[in-house]
Amino acid sequence: MIMTDKQWIDLIAIVNGEKKQPLPIGFIIDCPWLPNWYGINILDYFTNDELWLKANFKAIDTFPEVMFLPGFWSEYGMCTEPSAFGAKCVFWKNEFPFAEKIIHTSDDISKLKLPNPQTDGLLPFMLNRLVKAQPVIEKLGHKIRFSVSRGPLNIASFLMGTSEFLTTMMMEPEATHQLLRIITDFLKSWHKIQRDTFPTIDGIMMLDDIVGFVGEEEFLEFGYPYLKELYDVNAGVKLFHNDADCAMSVKYYPELGINLYNPGIQMTAKDLIEGTKHKTTILGNIPPRDVLAAGSPQDVKNAVKDLLAGMNDTTRLMLSCGGGMPPAVSTENIRALISSAQK
Repeated sequence: MIMTDKQWIDLIAIVNGEKKQPLPIGFIIDCPWLPNWYGINILDYFTNDELWLKANFKAIDTFPEVMFLPGFWSEYGMCTEPSAFGAKCVFWKNEFPFAEKIIHTSDDISKLKLPNPQTDGLLPFMLNRLVKAQPVIEKLGHKIRFSVSRGPLNIASFLMGTSEFLTTMMMEPEATHQLLRIITDFLKSWHKIQRDTFPTIDGIMMLDDIVGFVGEEEFLEFGYPYLKELYDVNAGVKLFHNDADCAMSVKYYPELGINLYNPGIQMTAKDLIEGTKHKTTILGNIPPRDVLAAGSPQDVKNAVKDLLAGMNDTTRLMLSCGGGMPPAVSTENIRALISSAQK
């Protein structure tokens, strides 16, 4: 959510197709990586605003060459948005939180009420954390730049269960549209509240891996129209994360307005750039688990070299891992990626 003025100007240039040297680097960072890297448990990261702030500043100070996206992400893992719908949220000391489903049959969808993001679930806590931290953040030269949420299909999968949601999508399209309509209206309100609270916001970021679980026909019916609505905002950067298979959907991302995409590793960065007809900048896509987390610094350097092999034009590339930063990535491996990019 937070970046310096220079970083933001550079990011706008990158998504507009301007070439930057050295090769720009960005990482999506949140609770899977940041707390343990900083040396605290996940529950402390969620419940202690001072530790949350210090952990984010430590990342920025340690890796000044990197743009961290969205930056100072105020979040409660996958519980963030489902909590507003009344989902029971389970928090362990040092494991990722989990939201229990609240829709057990399609009949329950009609009982679902549109949440108020200003008062419901964990959203007021998420927003207030940023409000309280804003003076310190801005004093140190950063500004809040992104409104953030999971995407509509992703939230639906938490409210219903992934298998159940996908089955309902195939068997009961009307009920599926009813659910996605409620979630999309909620998300439009939630992003607007974030933008209204922080006028410095000029970016939107959504994460929706379920988009990669469906075929092209299903994406066009159940994904495209709702994502199109949500990305139809006045924003300089429109970032989308889907690290599941995007072969069936990626060609449509420019039409949705997405100008920065964080993929998985199913397709090469070169193929992704070509798949979007050089209209969307790719934020990726070094293997996150097997290389960046489990590999050696030399493995990371080799992976960067392999990614760049055959790419005559890196204008639409922002080097990152495939997906968000995974757990257990070391400082040494991040520095290896930075040094490779700078060469």
